[in-house]
Amino acid sequence: MSKLKKQLIAAAVLVAGFAAAFGSYLLFSPEERSSSGLDVKPAAEALPVRDSSHRLSEPKKSELTVVEFLDFECEGCGAYYPVVEQLREEYGDRVTFVARYFPMPGHRNGELAARTAEAAARQGKFEEMYNKLFTTQKEWGEAQESKESVFRDYAKELRLDMTRFNADLADPKVAARIQADQRDGLGLGVQGTPTFFFDGERITNPSSYEAFKALIDKKLAD
Repeated sequence: MSKLKKQLIAAAVLVAGFAAAFGSYLLFSPEERSSSGLDVKPAAEALPVRDSSHRLSEPKKSELTVVEFLDFECEGCGAYYPVVEQLREEYGDRVTFVARYFPMPGHRNGELAARTAEAAARQGKFEEMYNKLFTTQKEWGEAQESKESVFRDYAKELRLDMTRFNADLADPKVAARIQADQRDGLGLGVQGTPTFFFDGERITNPSSYEAFKALIDKKLAD
């Protein structure tokens, strides 16, 4: 990785910190929670990762599990995305990276994007849709109108079975799957996105790529 690229990523992560703080306000704003139509309660026995959780890497011998509670529409998550991708490239043979849904009530298309990813997951294309949603976030994020047609176009690009995709997108079980992740997040004290856990322990969001890498190196050395 070039020095310039690292500097750009570090700057993006700093922006992410402010976005995450703002996201926390959105999550607990009564007006936003009411308008979102969601009424998610914390899980009684919350877990940072479950058997059903989406793993972006599955090393034969995992030495560390990094879990991210994320919202595809969250600018902070979008800023951390290239950082996580670089870390995954470097440590994917030693570290299990897990993505969990935590759409924010203040985002018009956050929950829909999560259902889009889950519908893709039902056809074995979670990672492909995960990448697609983050790399195109600037094209649909922060919109006040539904981007369902845009997300359907992404599904077509990934060559998903569209009849099945449309059915899954509207399936209450898919929505319930999103809410299950949210309940775990709330039960674990997640207040905004992105929120990271190392082996079940919540960490303060690193301020740079180098800081994130150093935390992983320290864990692996223990």
